[in-house]
Amino acid sequence: MIVVTTENIVGYKVKEVKGQAFGLIVRSRGLGGNIVASLRSIVGGEIHEYTEMLEDARKQAVDRLVKNASAMGANAVVMMRFDSSEIGQNMSEVLAFGTAVVIEKE
Repeated sequence: MIVVTTENIVGYKVKEVKGQAFGLIVRSRGLGGNIVASLRSIVGGEIHEYTEMLEDARKQAVDRLVKNASAMGANAVVMMRFDSSEIGQNMSEVLAFGTAVVIEKE
C-alpha cells in the first residue's frame, strides 16, 4: 500500500476513488511514565516518554489507515494527514486520514 501526503503519485494514475479512510488511536501514558515525564518537565528539554508514545501512536494510526483503505478495496492513500488532540489530562488521540484510491502504473 502506497501512502503519500501528495495529491498525485509520480508514475501512477488514479483509476478509482474509494473515499475517505482513517485510522484512529487513543493512547494513555501509565502512572509511572507520567511521574517520570513530570520530573523531566521541571528540568526542561525533550520529554522522551511522550515523544516515544506519540511516535508509536502515529505508526499505529497509519497501520489502521492502511487496514481501513485495504478493506475499501484501495491500493493507495493520497493526501494523508495527521490530526491529534487531548482527551482529559493524560490521553492523546491521533488520527491518520486520507483519500483511499485505486492506482495503476502509467
